[in-house]
Amino acid sequence: MIHELVWLNPWLFAIALNTVLISLGVILAKTLLTTAGWLHAWLLGVLIWGCLGWQGYVIVAFYFLVGSGVTRIGKAEKEAAGIAEKRGGARGPENVWGSALTATLCALGVFVLEGFFPDAVELQPWIPLLLLGYVASFSTKLSDTCGSEIGKAYGKSTFLITTLKPVPKGTEGAVSLEGTLAGVVASIIVSVLGYSIGLIDIWGILWCVIAAFIATNLESVIGATLQTKFTWLTNEIVNFINTLIGAISAILFGFYGQFFS
Repeated sequence: MIHELVWLNPWLFAIALNTVLISLGVILAKTLLTTAGWLHAWLLGVLIWGCLGWQGYVIVAFYFLVGSGVTRIGKAEKEAAGIAEKRGGARGPENVWGSALTATLCALGVFVLEGFFPDAVELQPWIPLLLLGYVASFSTKLSDTCGSEIGKAYGKSTFLITTLKPVPKGTEGAVSLEGTLAGVVASIIVSVLGYSIGLIDIWGILWCVIAAFIATNLESVIGATLQTKFTWLTNEIVNFINTLIGAISAILFGFYGQFFS
């Protein structure tokens, strides 16, 4: 019965699955998200499953679980230093979409191309590129999250990316060796996961990792140069820009890389 529901109406299954999982999340791990955050996470989950099926869902679920866990590493020390995430790490709607809006746009693009233009041969090559962008956006975001949180918890020395001068942990635009390495490892893990479930090819792993590295460093540059000057440039908007850069970079690498692979 469940198998038939998945294939006959993935949207109904997505609604049922996410209603159950979000309800369990609220009961067992309420502090991971705010009330509004859980509602928006439900909507995100429905959209991703409906557009990309279980493969797309695995990626977003992996990011959510690992990202939430990493945020809590060294939580007491970060709170004492005043550099911990607000609300004790509980994510709100702005965090959900700051992290996943780019991925959602990629997923919707795949859904539209597959569902409404299946016979448009000239458009079909965009499907694997959008899937590459989808994986790259989460590869980028988890790289950013791990780099930031591991850097704040374990970074021995932090430097402003634009000047390489030492700055306190938690400074906008600050980077550390420990955080950078953690970010690279995180991007590799997400990319390999995307490859293992068939969302990207072997070259896609390389494109995602390079794109994530570029995007996270450019985000640090934005944090060091622009974020303190414009009040509207919040962390959530910067996160969206970060994932957008990662997705576009990977798509460009994939587009031009196909001529050499």
